[in-house]
Amino acid sequence: MRAHTRPSPNTLTKTLLLAFGLAFELPGIAARIAMLGLSPPLLLYAGLYGGLIACLWGAAFIRRPLLRWGWAVVFALATIFVGSFQDATADAMSYDAFVTMVHSAGFADDAVAQYGASIAWAAAGAFFLFVGVGLKPGARRPLPGIAAALAPLAGLAILTILLFVRGGEGGRGLPNAWVGTAYSALAAFEAATQPSMVRQPVTIAHGPEPDQGDIILIVDESIAGRYLDINDTAGVRSGLASPPPGIAVSNFGLAASIANCSFGSNLTLRYGGTRGAYHRINATMPSIFAYAKHAGFATIYIDAQRTGGAYQNGMDDAERRQIDHIVQFDDIPVVDRDMAAADALIAALSNERREFILVNKMGAHFPVADKYPDSAHLFSPALPRDESEVVTETRLPENLYSGAESWRRYRNAYRNTVTWTVGGFFNRLFARAQLDGALIIYTSDHGQNLHERGDSGTTTHCSPSPASEEGAVPLAIIGASGRWDAAAKRHFDASSHYRIFPTLLNAMGYDRAAVRRQYGEALDSSAADPATFNSLFNARLGRKPIWVKVERASVARPPVGDYAARKIGTAPR
Repeated sequence: MRAHTRPSPNTLTKTLLLAFGLAFELPGIAARIAMLGLSPPLLLYAGLYGGLIACLWGAAFIRRPLLRWGWAVVFALATIFVGSFQDATADAMSYDAFVTMVHSAGFADDAVAQYGASIAWAAAGAFFLFVGVGLKPGARRPLPGIAAALAPLAGLAILTILLFVRGGEGGRGLPNAWVGTAYSALAAFEAATQPSMVRQPVTIAHGPEPDQGDIILIVDESIAGRYLDINDTAGVRSGLASPPPGIAVSNFGLAASIANCSFGSNLTLRYGGTRGAYHRINATMPSIFAYAKHAGFATIYIDAQRTGGAYQNGMDDAERRQIDHIVQFDDIPVVDRDMAAADALIAALSNERREFILVNKMGAHFPVADKYPDSAHLFSPALPRDESEVVTETRLPENLYSGAESWRRYRNAYRNTVTWTVGGFFNRLFARAQLDGALIIYTSDHGQNLHERGDSGTTTHCSPSPASEEGAVPLAIIGASGRWDAAAKRHFDASSHYRIFPTLLNAMGYDRAAVRRQYGEALDSSAADPATFNSLFNARLGRKPIWVKVERASVARPPVGDYAARKIGTAPR
């Protein structure tokens, strides 16, 4: 009579550890089941989920320790990456979002500071998976060695092929360990098979020397269009609503950004990508710095966000070679970076050289508790301060899951920050700069969802399914004359980032017809703009961009009931 075979203690322990780790993902599984309902696709989902779990379980019994622990590390990292994003956004991570987050790796320390609780939750589940896969199996193994070794390869192949066929979609509700790993495999495949693209030289004809002084593009960070007084009576002082005599501000109202995340917007602002061809243009056409140099302008890049010569938003060595002078502020506290940027811009405007200057401001990226001085604390109650003064995107002292009151405090801290970084910046610039002949275009890389409607999640931008607020940005042209007033009036609340690059080239003296053919309409065109931003900027594998309309009626107003007290004063100079 045969003895009953029991699983080894190690097999049971490893299985329980894997089950504990996967239990952290139950909300995502429940959401997928609720979405599918009682239907045939639910059976397909259950079969796929079960198969991937079987492959994960099989990987835990690989005999070679190095290979087994290697898979354990891969699964743990993938779980943390995908799980923390989904916990923070209250939404599934798409392939587009995965690529965007990889491109935003320079903000990793800031994400840790902002979303510590979400990362900790994902890391707890990842820990159980890591130990469950890596722990040494017992002497009695439930799988043949070859089956265990092939199990993770089979799981990876199944999900990667499925995602490829579905254009990167289909990972919702599946184990985060597999989703992150399959997304990585897809990204590696795309990188390996993408044809090499050569950056083209400037070929558009440049006319006679234009009667134009310095040209400046100021790209702010995370500024919600309606939170400025030029776009809403409930907005904070921007310094733009009542400029000093001799300075004209032509306000285009609420405009649509290129994307709802920094990388796509900044990259496309520098390379001129259009709605129909932004991938090709961003990859192969000259940068705005190359056009400026070709037109006889010296080039300056003022970067208030990074230090130590670090690049961001897709800049590389080739683009850097087109920049004559980069200004960063290694020794300046975060709270003073925009004032330092204003001083650097003032100095450049008075040096009697004709220059193109791109300014990336510090702005109001999440969170915002320590980005303004005490003198700019005009709105209360606000978030606690003095928690993390040295972080570029400073840390939020309390997690925002506590609801409406925390978001109210966050919005008041945001108001204080914008009063300082926008109002204080322009107060300083207008008081000291020589703007005769200069053309300044001001905007922000993307807007903000500050949860005025009480919606779920803790993200303010880069959401997979964004509200229109995430793409609603300010857009204004500043100069010594009001020649842009008619265009601003004609396209008020009806323009976009996509018209900035052609406007810059026109100002540099390039042939207007050729610019229009290559890059589309400028800000002074009579043609209507769709006023949409791209919520699927990294559309790939056959998927198409998803365009979100920016209309004032759909953009939440700053709630005036947020603040119990508003100190009398203006943004410091």
